[in-house]
Amino acid sequence: MDLTALPTFARDDVFHVVVESPRGSQLKLKFDERLKVMSVSRPLPLGVVLPFDWGFIPSTHSQDGDPVDAMLLWDVASYPGVVVPCRALGVLLIEQNRKNHDRSERIRNDRVMALPIDARREQSNDDIVAFPARLREELEQFAIAATALEGKDVRVVGWSDASTALALIRDCRVGAER
Repeated sequence: MDLTALPTFARDDVFHVVVESPRGSQLKLKFDERLKVMSVSRPLPLGVVLPFDWGFIPSTHSQDGDPVDAMLLWDVASYPGVVVPCRALGVLLIEQNRKNHDRSERIRNDRVMALPIDARREQSNDDIVAFPARLREELEQFAIAATALEGKDVRVVGWSDASTALALIRDCRVGAER
């Protein structure tokens, strides 16, 4: 099954996220479109673990050539390959170089912050600004630390709201869904 080809949206503003790497993992996994399985992308730098489930929004294509990245801001860990219906909380705006160590061409590689529809304890959160500033700062530092030694030269541009995250998802949809 090609998880990248699933429908982007479940309904209205509820979109799918395919989990690649679960919360607490020290290993970044990536869906291999050719093999149709999760495969090892790389270990994270020593001491760095994923603070939340990490994955992608299917049937999207971002500037870096991959589906739009998403992080699930809930207090549980799921499993690679699980498809989770979510709503947008916001987006961490990221800029990086296109190719390893080539700083001449910069692209956006934003990360959608998502809340699973089935989250119980976090349901009162409607926007990323509802989360503590310290948490947002730690997510920024994670984005930088997770790519250390990978030649990506990641720079945090800032944060934007849920409507910007939804617009990003819609703008990046591919295929018949568009």
